[in-house]
Amino acid sequence: MTEQHQKIVALVDGSIYSASLCEHAAWVARRTGAPVELIHVLGRREAPGRQDLSGAIALGARTALLEELATLDAQRARLASERGRAILEDARAMLEQAGVTQVTTRLRHGDMIETVAEVEAEARVLMIGKRGESADFAKGHLGSNLERVVRASHRPVLVAARAFRPIQRVLLAFDGGASAQRAVEHVARSPLFQGLPVRLVMVGEPAPQTQAALARAQTVLTGAGIAADTAVQQGQPEQVLGQMVEETPFDLLVMGAYGHSRIRSLIIGSTTTAMIRSCKVPVVLIR
Repeated sequence: MTEQHQKIVALVDGSIYSASLCEHAAWVARRTGAPVELIHVLGRREAPGRQDLSGAIALGARTALLEELATLDAQRARLASERGRAILEDARAMLEQAGVTQVTTRLRHGDMIETVAEVEAEARVLMIGKRGESADFAKGHLGSNLERVVRASHRPVLVAARAFRPIQRVLLAFDGGASAQRAVEHVARSPLFQGLPVRLVMVGEPAPQTQAALARAQTVLTGAGIAADTAVQQGQPEQVLGQMVEETPFDLLVMGAYGHSRIRSLIIGSTTTAMIRSCKVPVVLIR
């Protein structure tokens, strides 16, 4: 399936990030012309199905209690399904109000990663909120599914910020690695980034080979008609990138999910987890 015919898959969970996720999905849809599929995943505990409670409690002949527990379990599953459908319909209404006409919804039962594996072949981008419904905002915890989705998906993943703002400038973190090169190629070919100025930033010592790679990356972008400039900064990647995002300001951060320098720890380690946690703009991660 060509990218032009692939859909935007947005994973909505009813958290405070869901409204922002829908606004980000609408922005992607307007710029790419791609349809949006909204998916809500019910965990296995919420999925309908009778549990075998006969061996759970040694209550002998107290079958009435077992039947009541089974009834409560069925009611809980039914309510979770109804809530999931309501979340999807609210999200659909938001997208339609934003002018997106091609919107479908899907209520899935099971594991989030199984869902991603099933749908990503038809997706041009997966979208998820930075934090899920049960995340601890006081401690800044990321949503439990976020890193699992990034690890499992072979598609670009857009991590929505808590609030949407118009996207006018893009910051692309570059370390010369294969993942960063793919991020550059993705930005160059995607209609999502056409007309948006992009700054390529490298964090670390400006070695000759990395400077050359940075120049080649700029050439790829300018060759695609994108206004691109470059910067080399010293310091810790998450601090440098976060400061640049806030001071310039930039409205979207793009980076490879994996690299061969300190940025390697972005997403697969504590550094990028810290980056996503502190960054107040959406982040696009490219495998």
